[in-house]
Amino acid sequence: MTAYDAIVLAGGAARRLGGADKPGLRIGGRALLDRVLAACGDAGTTVVVGGRRPTVRPVTWAREAPQGGGPLAALGAGVRHTAAERLLVLSADLPFLGADTVGSLLAAVGRDGLEGAVCTDQDGCDQPLVAVYRAEPLRRELALLAAEHGGLAGLPLRLLTHELRLSRVAADSLASFDCDTWEDIASARARIREHGLVLDEWITAVKNELAIEIDVDTAVLLDLARDAAHGVARPAAPLTTFLVGYAAAKASSDGGGPEAVAEAARKAAALALRWADETETP
Repeated sequence: MTAYDAIVLAGGAARRLGGADKPGLRIGGRALLDRVLAACGDAGTTVVVGGRRPTVRPVTWAREAPQGGGPLAALGAGVRHTAAERLLVLSADLPFLGADTVGSLLAAVGRDGLEGAVCTDQDGCDQPLVAVYRAEPLRRELALLAAEHGGLAGLPLRLLTHELRLSRVAADSLASFDCDTWEDIASARARIREHGLVLDEWITAVKNELAIEIDVDTAVLLDLARDAAHGVARPAAPLTTFLVGYAAAKASSDGGGPEAVAEAARKAAALALRWADETETP
C-alpha cells in the first residue's frame, strides 16, 4: 500500500532569518517549498499550511488558527483536509529531502502496532516534521491535546510525539537538514554545487523551469557533447545536444519517451565519431 497524503508546514515567523519568506528562498534556483513538494510528488493530496504562493504543482492550502500558532496548530489545520490512512508531515525548509527517505518512512509505518515513523538526525534526535503518522491516532492525540489545553496554539511538538508509538528511521545524513539561519541557507547553496550533486540539481531545476517530466541520462549526453567537441569543434557540443533534444521532442510527440533521447544521442554520437575518423584519415 503506497497511498498517503502529505502535510507541509510552511508558516512561521522565520525570526532567525530576519522575517524572510523562508519557504520562498531559493536553493539551486528552486524555492525551498518546491524542493519539498518534489519529494512527495506521489501523495494523493498535498496540503500546504501557510500563505498562498506559486508552486510547481497543485496543492491544497490551509491556515492555522490563530496564524502563527505554531506547528501543532498548523498540523491540526492540515489534517482536516486529508483522507488517507497515512499522513506524511514535513516542514517546508528541507532542501535535501528525497523520495527515498519518504519511502523509508512509509515502509516503517507498515509494521504492526506502530502509529508512526519519524526520521532521526545524525545525533539520533527525532525530527517530528520529517515523519509519517497514521491518521487515526494522530487525529486522536490532536483532539485530546486541544481539549486539555484549550487549543493547539503554542504547544510544543513533543506533547504529540511522546504519546505515539513511533518507529525511528535513520535516514541519509542530509535528509533532515533544515534551513533556520542564513548560514544554513549558504551551506545548502554551497552543497548543491559540489561535484557529485551539481549536475543532477541543475537538470532537475531546468526540468522544473521548463515544466517537462522526462528522465535524462546525463552520462549519454555528456559523452555526446565530448565526442562532438573533440571530433568536430568545441561549439558543436552545445549545438548538437540542442538538436538531439529537438529531435527527441519530435519523437516524443509520436509516442516516444526517454528512449527517444537515447536513440537521438546514439545517432548523433555515431555521426561525430565518423566525422572525427574522416579528419584523422590521411
